[in-house]
Amino acid sequence: MARVFMKGCEAIAEAAVRAGCRFFAGYPITPQNEIPEYFARRLPEVGGTFVQGESEVASVNMVYGAASTGTRSMTSSSSPGIALKSEGISYCAAARIPMVYANISRGGPGVGAIQPAQQDYFQATKASGNGGFEMIVLAPSTVQEAVDMTYEAFDLADRDRNPVLILADGVIGTMMEPVELPEMKPEEEVAAIKEGKKDWACIGHKLDYANRSWIQPGQWDTHEMQRWNEDAAALYASWEKDVRAEEFMLEDAEVVITAYGISGRIAHSVVETLRKDGIKAGLIRPITVHPFPYKSYDHINYSKCKAILDVEMSIPAQFLHDVELGVKERCTIETCLCSGGNIMDKESILNAVKKIVGR
Repeated sequence: MARVFMKGCEAIAEAAVRAGCRFFAGYPITPQNEIPEYFARRLPEVGGTFVQGESEVASVNMVYGAASTGTRSMTSSSSPGIALKSEGISYCAAARIPMVYANISRGGPGVGAIQPAQQDYFQATKASGNGGFEMIVLAPSTVQEAVDMTYEAFDLADRDRNPVLILADGVIGTMMEPVELPEMKPEEEVAAIKEGKKDWACIGHKLDYANRSWIQPGQWDTHEMQRWNEDAAALYASWEKDVRAEEFMLEDAEVVITAYGISGRIAHSVVETLRKDGIKAGLIRPITVHPFPYKSYDHINYSKCKAILDVEMSIPAQFLHDVELGVKERCTIETCLCSGGNIMDKESILNAVKKIVGR
């Protein structure tokens, strides 16, 4: 397959179109503006629909409506924009609507900086909206991974009838890299995917509360609501098979770096450099940050490992909390952090590891 040179945001949008996405609604916010811009140009070429809503709230509810008809639908934003969309995403989770969204995250809290950050980890993995719903959260470290994850996300969303999040950041969204794009799904397949949802989709048939794609506030009794929540819990428990992580040179590692997304990519190059210098470093890079690959931390040789180094673009640390649950106090955990739009650099990680080794 031919390789093309694309910016991360544009590559995500193109991957979505190739996966059969035919509706996108969004609102401008840096650094994800190229996603809606690309969709505005691309979707009409394949018979799809692009809408720039009057706000983030309007946009996510348009996606809720379009996805309820069985159409593969998507939205995107950055950090505070995702916060505004959280109610609509919660509605999709409650109504078991498959939809995909991307957070090209920026510095915070609040409106924050327009530069990249990883300060939305808690939002993405612990509290994406009200009601305690969960979803699969994929964290790319390259533009190619962003393409592959976006393409797959629509299948995961349809499989589970649940939202799926691509958690990227401003580096992945704005950098350009060569990528191999997946095959374009033929229109016959896109139509067949939508047809396969007609049993529950809002397409004009008689109301069926057992397979609904809508919410009837106040019309469920508490037992009915609890049953739906129990079904959701069973779905979340089934995701153990979807857990993914990159484990690199763990066998004899004396220091294990752990990071996700762009920080994980930088950490990988640090491990290679340290190994050349004779320092036995390893890496655990979660690819699904929810569900989290806790078992990967069982693969560390704790008889040799001096410390775990948590690397993330967040102050205070957020990813660290899941790392602690994985490590289970079997080893010291130290941190290498930046935030607010500062990008993690290789030298900072190298110095942090060498300080550990020196002690």
